[in-house]
Amino acid sequence: MNILVLYGSVRTERQGIKAAKYMVKKLAERDHQAELIDPLEYKLPLLDWMYKEYETGKAPELMEILAEKIRKAEGFIIVSGEYNHSIPPALTNLMDHFLEEYYFKPSGIVCYSAGRFGGVRAAMQLRAFLGEMGMPTISSLLPFGAVQDAFDDEGNPLMNYIDPEASKFLDEFEWYVKALGDARNKYGTPF
Repeated sequence: MNILVLYGSVRTERQGIKAAKYMVKKLAERDHQAELIDPLEYKLPLLDWMYKEYETGKAPELMEILAEKIRKAEGFIIVSGEYNHSIPPALTNLMDHFLEEYYFKPSGIVCYSAGRFGGVRAAMQLRAFLGEMGMPTISSLLPFGAVQDAFDDEGNPLMNYIDPEASKFLDEFEWYVKALGDARNKYGTPF
């Protein structure tokens, strides 16, 4: 499976990148093609024109590259912190540049925070946001409280609960990727 891991923070000394690296590793261990999409590497400007608003072949090169990656992806893991009980602006800006490219592909929410709630308040808002983007979320969440202590800098887990919980989460996510992929192949899409 071709899976994109979309990460949402550009802060100095960001800790959630550890969880994003972990998810890429876990997907690769399951023989999936996984790629991290980091807004620090894909520096899109604040949203003015969406990709679809450009004439074919006229979008900025970075948008063209990302649009192709999103089109090819079969599912998305969204790794999001919680900023003021909400979604980080870098994540929404990254994602808002595209729309139809996401349609009818599932998403899974990995959330985190420095505190004990693990970003779940942002995850609830992400469910509505991702649904509107045409990428339904799986029912499970994978929250990481005290993310700064949960992983080392390379994304290796430091807590015993992490691998078993991630395995259950990815089992469900893979089921949705297969099911929606089968439906797209057999029936096409409504639009």
